[in-house]
Amino acid sequence: MADLDTGRLLAALEPVAEENLNRHLATAQEWMPHEYVPWSLGRDFKELGGEPWSVEQSQLSPIARTALEVNLLTEDNLPSYHREIERAFGRDSAWGAWVTRWTAEEGRHAFCIRDYLLVTRGVDPDELERARMDTMETGYDSGDKPLLNVCAYVSFQELATRVSHRNTGKFTDEPIAEKLLIRVAKDENLHMIFYRNIIQAALELTPNQTMRAITDEVVNFQMPGAIIPGFGRKAVQMAMAGIYDLRIHHDDIVQPLLRQWGIWELEGLDADGEAARDQLAAAVAALDAEATRFVEKREERAAKIAARKNA
Repeated sequence: MADLDTGRLLAALEPVAEENLNRHLATAQEWMPHEYVPWSLGRDFKELGGEPWSVEQSQLSPIARTALEVNLLTEDNLPSYHREIERAFGRDSAWGAWVTRWTAEEGRHAFCIRDYLLVTRGVDPDELERARMDTMETGYDSGDKPLLNVCAYVSFQELATRVSHRNTGKFTDEPIAEKLLIRVAKDENLHMIFYRNIIQAALELTPNQTMRAITDEVVNFQMPGAIIPGFGRKAVQMAMAGIYDLRIHHDDIVQPLLRQWGIWELEGLDADGEAARDQLAAAVAALDAEATRFVEKREERAAKIAARKNA
C-alpha cells in the first residue's frame, strides 16, 4: 500500500481525533494553577526594596533545583510546540480544536511551576529568567516532520515528560512541590493518550507508513529540552540521580507504548514495514543494553563513594 499524504491522513483519522478529543474533554478535570502555589511564603525581591535571592534561601537540593529548572524551561517553549502541532494538524475540525485545547492546558504548567519557584525562592530567579530567554529565542524546531512522525514523537515525549515531572516531585522532598508536579503529570498523561490513540488507529490504516514513523522516532528520540543551555550536563545529573535515565526511558516510556500498539504482533507488513520493525527491534535492544551499562556504572560509582566515606 502506498503511503498516504498529509491531507488523506488527516481526513481518514479525523473521526479518531474527534472521538479522542471528546474523550479527553469528558475526562480532564478542571484545576487552577494558583491553588498549588504557597503565596503566603512570598516576599519582595531587591528592586522593590526586598531581599535579593541567595542559595541558602532554597529548601531544594541541588539536583531538585536542576530538575525543576529543566522541566520548567521545557514547558516554557510552548509557543514553538504550538507552532509545530498546528503546522501538522491544521486549524480545522477536531484537529484544530485539539491544538487549541492542548495548548491552553499546557500553558498552565509553566505558570504554576515558575510561580512556585519564585514564591519559595527555590532557584536563582535571575539565572532562570536568562535561561528562559535563551531557550525561547532558540526555539524548538522538529525539522518539518510528517504527521505520523509528529504523533509518534509526541506520544513518547508526553509520556517521558509525565515521568520526569513525577520523579522530580519525589526528589524535591517537599510536599507542595510534589503535589504540584503530580497535578501537571496528570495533564501530560492525558495528552499522551490522545497521540497514542492516533498512532494506534494509524497502524490499522497504513501500517507500513506508521511503523516507519515509530521506528524513526525511537531511533532519533531527543527531548525537546535539549536546546536548554547546559542541557547535556543537567541531563547527566538527572540521570545519575535516577530522575530520568536510559533505563527509565526503555522500561517506562518506549516499551509500554510499543506493547500498547502491539508492534511485535502486528501482521500484514510489507517488506519495507518489516525492515522498519527489524530496525526498531535492534534499536530497542541497543537501548536496553546501553541502559544496563549505565546502571552498572552508576552503581559502581555509588559503591566507590560509599567506600570512601566509610574508610
